[in-house]
Amino acid sequence: MSPDNTAPPRICLVAITKHGAAQAAMLAQQLPQASLCVAARFAEATKGLSNPVQAYEGAFKDQIGPLFQAFDQIVFFVSLGAVVRLIAPHLKNKDEDPGVLVVDDAGQFAIPVLSGHVGGANAMAETVAALLGATAVLTTASDVGKTIPVDILGRELGWHIEAPKLNITRVSAAVVNEEAVALVQEAGSPHWWTRPTPLPPSIHRYTRLEDVDLTRYRAVLWITHRPVDDALWQTLHERLVVYRPPVSSASQCHTEAAA
Repeated sequence: MSPDNTAPPRICLVAITKHGAAQAAMLAQQLPQASLCVAARFAEATKGLSNPVQAYEGAFKDQIGPLFQAFDQIVFFVSLGAVVRLIAPHLKNKDEDPGVLVVDDAGQFAIPVLSGHVGGANAMAETVAALLGATAVLTTASDVGKTIPVDILGRELGWHIEAPKLNITRVSAAVVNEEAVALVQEAGSPHWWTRPTPLPPSIHRYTRLEDVDLTRYRAVLWITHRPVDDALWQTLHERLVVYRPPVSSASQCHTEAAA
């Protein structure tokens, strides 16, 4: 996965069958920035495209390692079971693995397989589904439950997450299990909630951490520029996740006034 979240994702459309190559070529027309990797004997389907095309010979499994190294999003027009077996030896962790999704040969379903949130496969599946007239099949709990994705909250606004990985896991569980969660926003754009539905009732919003009775909440999401002292991390243990929006001169003044 590209370390620069502001750069356009490097996308590759992969096909090993005749029908898959045709679907990949159709999608490539609408994603001119995407590369293609197709079996050489079906490469005719990509003729006339401006996209970079790799027509591979030999065993398809030999392509997986290089694809994982070169791309941020890999769209396989290959069966789900085959993709799971092919990518298994190459998996590291969700901070490094690319987003992986599969599309069936008929172009009916787009299914995120790997790195749905951090790697962007969920968002990519929705994009692919819209372009192909397909259905995105999302299984990530926060997407299905239409609640806060703790691990990527505010990422499109340039926010950075600050918390141990265990905290992110514990707090994510509290959110999707609809336990009481305090969301404290002292900084950053207020326009981070883009779903058409309101925030779930288990999420309670505050504008200052001092207003929160920490004993009432299973977890705390704190959007702030303020420093977090060791005592607070220890008090909340695995229940705290902090988000750092970009600092402007106006927000810096607000932070200093609140401190």
